[in-house]
Amino acid sequence: MKRNSINIISLGCSKNLVDSEHLIRQLQANGFTVTHNPDVVDADIAVVNTCGFIRDAQEESINTILQLAQAKQQGRLKRLYVMGCLAERFMAQLIDELPEVDKFYGKFNWNKLLTDLGKIYRSEFEHERFLTTPPHYTYLKISEGCNRFCAFCAIPLITGRHKSVPMPQLLKEVEHLASTGVKEFNVIAQDLSSYGKDLYGHLALPELIEQMAAIPGVEWIRLHYAYPTEFPYDILPVMAQHPNVCSYLDIALQHISDKVLTNMRRHIGKAETLTLIDRLRREVPGLHLRTTLMVGFPGEGDKEFQELMDFVRQARFERMGAFAYSEEEGTYAAQHLTDDTPDAVKQQRLQQLMELQEEISMDIQQEKVGKTLRVIIDREEDDYFVGRTEWDSPEVDPEVLISKEKSLKMGEFYNVRITEAMPFELYGSVE
Repeated sequence: MKRNSINIISLGCSKNLVDSEHLIRQLQANGFTVTHNPDVVDADIAVVNTCGFIRDAQEESINTILQLAQAKQQGRLKRLYVMGCLAERFMAQLIDELPEVDKFYGKFNWNKLLTDLGKIYRSEFEHERFLTTPPHYTYLKISEGCNRFCAFCAIPLITGRHKSVPMPQLLKEVEHLASTGVKEFNVIAQDLSSYGKDLYGHLALPELIEQMAAIPGVEWIRLHYAYPTEFPYDILPVMAQHPNVCSYLDIALQHISDKVLTNMRRHIGKAETLTLIDRLRREVPGLHLRTTLMVGFPGEGDKEFQELMDFVRQARFERMGAFAYSEEEGTYAAQHLTDDTPDAVKQQRLQQLMELQEEISMDIQQEKVGKTLRVIIDREEDDYFVGRTEWDSPEVDPEVLISKEKSLKMGEFYNVRITEAMPFELYGSVE
């Protein structure tokens, strides 16, 4: 066991990861040796940053805590702390059920951990993070919370109402990170579309991205988790005009049936959704859309599911994820709607939807064969260098596998001629 050492274990989404990175920097500034490793218990202290979004994520968080609690009982760990979304949502129950944990913190008060460790929050490092990603890319969290209150979603129960990070603070963080060599910024929020409305009285995402694009060293800006209702259309000319704003948008649509969308409380219908997609593609040439869809929500019968399948065929999303509805405690759907679709039917629909998307993805990937694309290199494996195009977000999107004919540097851009395509990866060689 290493003395004066802390292991941070970050679970769930990239928004959690940003919190963990800020915490790591503060701990380092206070003299701790910090690691970020879920697989090794070799520190005095472990801190688990939990996810509480859906049941599977909750179970992963609980299992991780239990494993570390066992390590503490065996003397391999001195202290165990838990923070993040699960702790924010189920604090009282966790305190009762997990006495091995020394203290719980929510999503927003992790600074108190420093005080409990006898240290202080170092405000001079407020804009700094210890990156757990490769040094050439990072995530930029521009807001917390959500005011949408979709029927299925527990996020507002955890994070509260939407709260934007002030623009000067974000720009200072981007300037600092770019000065250290970060080239790619994946902009994230629970609701990207609403950025700035609470602070400035208007949707300020276009203004933020325009100013980010002007910062030296910022090569790629990619937008994640926009909301379709009250979409900030002024972002589209910004995307079209700035070469370093990727032609990529992650916008969760969830469904297309008016009946299901109404049950979901999405405040948007089929006609508006189709108009939105048409305008996005028309105003941003070469745009790659990533969306998330849900099957099995209350109100989705065979007819509504078929409507969803037809929609996916028509929209031809370049990137798409999907999941089966699962009832979450405390949500509107759990309290007011009946989850009456059998799990087997949900899984069958999910499989059909993803098989259709695989066909669409294969067609779209094949269109890239013979083209030369700008690719950033993430890592080296035994047989290939592995990189991504502007249309590929880390962890979730396809990668480009590049033959080892030349030696390539991590974090550098290369022009890669695509020679072969699979549904979820491309193959190529450097020109």
